[in-house]
Amino acid sequence: MSTTTTPAGPPAISPTRTVKAWWQAAPFTLVFVVFFLIPLALTVMVSFWNFNEYELIPGFTLRNYAAIFEGCSTLTEHGDFCVSLSTYLSTLKFCLLVWAITLVVGFAVAYFLAFHVRSPGMQTLLFVLCTVPFWTSNVIRMISWVPLLGRNGLVNQGLMGMGVINEPVEWLLFSDFSVVLAFVHLYTMFMIVPIFNSMMRIDRSLLEAASDSGASSWQTLWNVIVPLSKTGIIIGSIFVITIVMGDFVTIGVMGGQQIASVGKIIQVQTSYLQFPLAAANAVILLAIVLMIIWGLTRLVDIRKEL
Repeated sequence: MSTTTTPAGPPAISPTRTVKAWWQAAPFTLVFVVFFLIPLALTVMVSFWNFNEYELIPGFTLRNYAAIFEGCSTLTEHGDFCVSLSTYLSTLKFCLLVWAITLVVGFAVAYFLAFHVRSPGMQTLLFVLCTVPFWTSNVIRMISWVPLLGRNGLVNQGLMGMGVINEPVEWLLFSDFSVVLAFVHLYTMFMIVPIFNSMMRIDRSLLEAASDSGASSWQTLWNVIVPLSKTGIIIGSIFVITIVMGDFVTIGVMGGQQIASVGKIIQVQTSYLQFPLAAANAVILLAIVLMIIWGLTRLVDIRKEL
């Protein structure tokens, strides 16, 4: 008597596992909804409300969006853009400058830590040294530049003592230069960490193969290391761009309250209880940031690379 055996099929998925998976995701979903989706929906909703000096008036109006770019269809008599458009362009300018500088500095530091520091203990020590400034608040770190860059600061005094200049340099503090310098000081670490993480995942045999093929150090860097570090570069860029675009404290302190930014406008509007106008600016700023992030994520599939 012969017996026939049927091939075993894939194990049936127990419905209890699916339920457990959903329950595991439920707390994170709840946090995401409560702390992100609901505030975002409220901001979008309020941006379409009307208001006066005393109250918010629920309803639907495009007045707030029209007021932001009122008069921007034509240039001013001096050939300049309107205030709102100039402010957005100024914010994008700071964002681009800070992104470029932090990318160069962050890539150089990450490259040194990943390929020139062999000891894991030394890498950890150097990382800790890089994070030392984060042990104090951003405001204290920004204020620490004042004794260095001020009119009577150490830099001006040193340059005058060496005879390089005859009078103090005014643009060192409360200027575009000081704002960019503070941004780079505060946020370069956000570029270093993801790039370093990508570089540590690079197979060192690829570098040896490039060297054996006669590639120079610069060719290896450009054709091997940079493409394989693209994920870290994109993630670091997203961190820096999103932070700089919405920052208003750094520009306020290091710009001497003389330089405008979109974040500063939103902060001023909320202080004057102009919440619908502030919400409209926030929605526009969010849309710009999301478009930038969307463009960056087109360069590499972050979900696939991580």
